[in-house]
Amino acid sequence: MSPPNPTLPDSSDLYADPAQEDDFWNVAGIVGELAQVRRSRRAASSHHAEYGAQGFPSRTRLAKVAEELCGALFPLRLGPDFVRPHNEETFVTQSLQVALSRLQAQVRLELNYAEEGADEAEQQADAIVLAFSRNLPEIRRMLDLDIDAAYRGDPAARSLDEVLICYPGLLAIIHYRLAHTLHGLGAPLVARILTEIAHGATGIDIHPAAAIGRGFFIDHGTGVVVGETAVVGDNVRLYQGVTLGAKDFTRESSGALVRSLPRHPVVEDDVVIYAGATILGRVTIGKGSEIGGNVWLTHGVPPHSRVSQARAVVTNMQTGNALPSAGQLN
Repeated sequence: MSPPNPTLPDSSDLYADPAQEDDFWNVAGIVGELAQVRRSRRAASSHHAEYGAQGFPSRTRLAKVAEELCGALFPLRLGPDFVRPHNEETFVTQSLQVALSRLQAQVRLELNYAEEGADEAEQQADAIVLAFSRNLPEIRRMLDLDIDAAYRGDPAARSLDEVLICYPGLLAIIHYRLAHTLHGLGAPLVARILTEIAHGATGIDIHPAAAIGRGFFIDHGTGVVVGETAVVGDNVRLYQGVTLGAKDFTRESSGALVRSLPRHPVVEDDVVIYAGATILGRVTIGKGSEIGGNVWLTHGVPPHSRVSQARAVVTNMQTGNALPSAGQLN
C-alpha cells in the first residue's frame, strides 16, 4: 500500500497572521491525533497495552555507560587525558562506581519493560550487574588477545596502542564482548543497544548473542555482519563486507517466524574470510580455511580449504576472442 500523498494547506491558512491565531500550527490537533495513533498501536500490540509505561532503556545513557566502561578497561588510552599511572586506579574506581550504577538503572528498566515486578526487577538487575562486574577482568584479558591479533595481522599497525585507539573493528569488538556478557546474564535488550551503538559508529553489525572466540580480528570492518546464532572460533580474521548470515527462516503454521533457531554459520579456528564474502545458513567453515573475496557460500567446506571465485574471462567485444588475464595486459 502506497503512503498517502502530502497536500499543502490552503494558501489562506498558510499565510495567516500568527499573531491573530491561538495556535497557528494547530499543535493541539496534531498532539491529539498522535495520541490516538499511539493508543491504537498499543491496543493492537501483542505486548501489553501500556508497554514502556515504566520507562525504556536509553540509548544515550548506555552510550555514556559504554564510554565509561571502555575507560575503566583501558584507562591510559580510552580514558580522559588527565589519567596517568599514578592516578589510574582512582580513575577506574570512580568510573566503575558510576558506570555500574547507571548500567543497573538501564537493566532495571529492561526488566520492568519485560513485566517483572518492581522489587523483582531491582533485585535481578543488581544480580546481573554484579555478575557482569566480576566478568570485567576476563573481558579485558579477551580484548588484549583481540588487540594482539590485530597487530599481528595488519602490517599497517605500528603499535598496540594504535590498534586500540584507531581501529573500528576493535571498538566493535569491545562493545560486543561487554554486550555478550550482559546478554548471557539476562539483559538482551541492553546488550543489543550496546552493539547497535558500535554499529552506528563503525558500520560493523555483531549480534550480542553470537559466540566469538579469542583473538578475533576485523580488518577495516565496514559492512561486516555477524548474525545472532553465528559461532566463530579462535584466531579468526574477517575483512570488510563479510556477512555471516541466515539463508532462510523457519516459520510456524501461523506464518510467524520461529526465533533463535541455529541459522548462521559456524566458523572454526584459524579461518580467514576476505572482503565481500557472504556465507549463509548453518554451514561449517572448517579449521584453517581461506574464503576468498566476494565468494558466495551456502554449503560448508572441510578444514584447510581454499575457496575463491571462478576465474574471470575477458573478451574483445569486437572479435569475441578471449584476451589475456588482467594481470597480463600491457
